[in-house]
Amino acid sequence: MAKPKSRYVCQSCGSVSSRWQGQCGDCSEWNTLVQEAADVSNIFAAKHNLQGGGRAIQLVGLDSPVALPDRLPSGIPEFDRAVGGGIVVGSAMLVGGDPGIGKSTLLLQVAAKLASNGNDVVYVSGEESAEQVRLRAVRLGLGQAPVRLASATSVRDILTTMGEGTPPALLIIDSIQTMHSDLIEGAPGTVSQVRASAQELVRFAKERGTAAILVGHVTKDGTIAGPRVLEHMVDTVLSFEGERSHQYRILRAIKNRFGGTDEIGVFAMEGQGLAEVPNPSALFLTQRGEPVSGTSVFPAIEGSRPVLVEIQALVVRLASGATPRRAAVGWDGGRLAMVLAVLEARCGLSFATAEVYLNVAGGYRLSDPAADLAVAAALVSALSERPIPNDCIVLGEIALSGEVRPVAHSPLRLKEAAKLGFERAWVPKGAKASDGIRIAEMPNLRALVDQILGR
Repeated sequence: MAKPKSRYVCQSCGSVSSRWQGQCGDCSEWNTLVQEAADVSNIFAAKHNLQGGGRAIQLVGLDSPVALPDRLPSGIPEFDRAVGGGIVVGSAMLVGGDPGIGKSTLLLQVAAKLASNGNDVVYVSGEESAEQVRLRAVRLGLGQAPVRLASATSVRDILTTMGEGTPPALLIIDSIQTMHSDLIEGAPGTVSQVRASAQELVRFAKERGTAAILVGHVTKDGTIAGPRVLEHMVDTVLSFEGERSHQYRILRAIKNRFGGTDEIGVFAMEGQGLAEVPNPSALFLTQRGEPVSGTSVFPAIEGSRPVLVEIQALVVRLASGATPRRAAVGWDGGRLAMVLAVLEARCGLSFATAEVYLNVAGGYRLSDPAADLAVAAALVSALSERPIPNDCIVLGEIALSGEVRPVAHSPLRLKEAAKLGFERAWVPKGAKASDGIRIAEMPNLRALVDQILGR
């Protein structure tokens, strides 16, 4: 009898090796190779021509009429905004986030809202018992919601139960890493088990018209654990972000086949669960009293939503011979080094003997290049100890030549700033003005320095 073949699969990147080794050759992670049964391919089919013998598929034109998909409004506007207007019927959604960030709390609130509106909702937990989920619901004030609960890890048992009678409108699986399929070997959480379990659940959602939400764990670098193909299987990938030390949480759409990406929903963690934040700018702006040097306000864009955030800088002069530090929280450290280099080379400002600290207030993370000019303004203000006016916002991308380049969605950014009481804006040359706000064009970085220093 032939010995069954086996292979070793990396649980971090999914690469396959014929033998065990301490370090994965692809992702360089240690002790991530796990033995699994090898998939036996059909050698006979591989040796023969596959043309003929199949069934003809129907081809349609690109201009064929298509109806918009039906959606289930969750009753939580911030959640609906992130997913594109509501949960699409028959779609599969993957929600990832750090442990303890509030994924289960958010989905329990969504389940309770949908169930209270007359929809059949099933919540299956593989990590907690039904009693634990019920206790959390009582603590959140959702104990009377008609949500059906279960504690199970077998995909076969779950799908058999869901197949009896009318399928539910929404099925929540918490989490996909705890699910187990008996079609293949391997422990729950392995790459093959996660892939097989997700494939069966997504297939059920498509065939029966049930919207499925899968909760996914994340690795230490913030990516969703398991095979990368997991994100390709589902229609929508959501990331629930935030810091435990901060109150706010952001639900961000990374992938959405039925809506725009980079849309966000903002929540605040309170005693009664997650509360919506309809005006995120008020969350990320500190109290604007007397002007303080080293601070600037930048209107960021998240999907179609403008969010005003405060950028804080601190410059500390050191004694000669000491090695200065550069630290950035909420912004890319490499981009901070670039802005400092342009300020020194093009504007003659010296940061070589000073420690530089940069922080985005509220724990917000910025990746928008339009924040370059606001960062530069905060740095120059901190270095010169000259505050930027409280009623002024700053935006623009800085080139290595010192030129300030235009940015996208300037009218939308200025409109949001005017709505929150800001009256002035330092913007790139050619930016369109907005009602209620005066603009001062900054063609280059030297013009910004002259503006702050009063030259």
